[in-house]
Amino acid sequence: MKKQIVAMVLVGGRGSRLGNITKQTAKPAVSFGGKYKLIDFVLSSLSNSSISTVGIITQYEPYELLSYIEHGSTWDLDVNEGGISFLTPYTSANGELWQKGTAHSVYQHLRFVDQYNPDFVLILSGDHVYKMDYNLMINEHIKNKADITISTFKVHDNPSRYGILELNELDQVVSFEEKPIAPKSDLASMGIYVFNTKILHQLLETKEEKIYDFGNDIIPLAIKKELSIFGYRFEGYFRDVGTVESLYQANMDLIDNPHYLKIHDYTDFPILTKSSNLPPHHIVHSKKINSSLISDGCLIYGEIHHSILSSGVLVSDQCIIKDSIIHANVKIGKNCHIENAIIVEDSVILANTVLQFDEITVVDNEYLWKMGEQNE
Repeated sequence: MKKQIVAMVLVGGRGSRLGNITKQTAKPAVSFGGKYKLIDFVLSSLSNSSISTVGIITQYEPYELLSYIEHGSTWDLDVNEGGISFLTPYTSANGELWQKGTAHSVYQHLRFVDQYNPDFVLILSGDHVYKMDYNLMINEHIKNKADITISTFKVHDNPSRYGILELNELDQVVSFEEKPIAPKSDLASMGIYVFNTKILHQLLETKEEKIYDFGNDIIPLAIKKELSIFGYRFEGYFRDVGTVESLYQANMDLIDNPHYLKIHDYTDFPILTKSSNLPPHHIVHSKKINSSLISDGCLIYGEIHHSILSSGVLVSDQCIIKDSIIHANVKIGKNCHIENAIIVEDSVILANTVLQFDEITVVDNEYLWKMGEQNE
């Protein structure tokens, strides 16, 4: 008998470490790889895993994200039974219910979960870059007779950014520390959890105070209660793009290491995205374009080196763009030089502007206006 699964996708965080990129945009709605948004990766993984009952828990700047997802048809999630439901903060007899953390946000919407009477609840984040068949993890959870399973990956950057786990030879969780100063291992939580529904209820409804977050509170509480907690070792590509540097590097991986994420594997495991009705990109008379991704609707006169351009970008004559990410609908005037930058969508860069940086820098219209005032 097929097990009933409800997925809860957390998209309500502010993403403040991304600076002006998320000033008016929820992090899952941020552009990635030219044609995608970050939310595409979790929704595509759900679609490819045939999990179609999905609650999307929003809070910060939700309009763009909700407008983008709509009823979920892009990801084949517009089904009659289940489908996508948007779960927003609301006012009740107990007052205004604003989310205080990841676990607290799920707790506020347990009624949504309970209407489907699921065997398992899959907790996901909407702002990570990866491709995953969740059924493999759920099958491991069932085989291990686990109460909770945490998906893990080997850290490639600073381990103190993550929740760090120690597993024994059976892959049972021995210890868990959220963002430790001195990590005990290089095995980190992906923020992907499978919970038996009854166990999730028990932990979220505990009488202990300040149970707000899965990493800080719920998992340590589960260990304290000696529940059966296993780690699932994910071997694929995974990036938490919570900082400007990590977002930039994950984008550059598409150019430098296309075998990591395998976005061209669109037969067996496609990354689905909402496409605009734009013409093909047009390279007018540029003589130098290399190691770059250029999306639909771009009009290119200048040079592009090791960069990613989203849709609708204009690069005028005598421009040089190098090691940069240009978001949608950016207009770049003649004779500009851009290097080591992330240009936020709808920015307008006047002719003869030089934006060369030693480290990755986010540029938007506000940045450009201040730059213009200083040059007057």
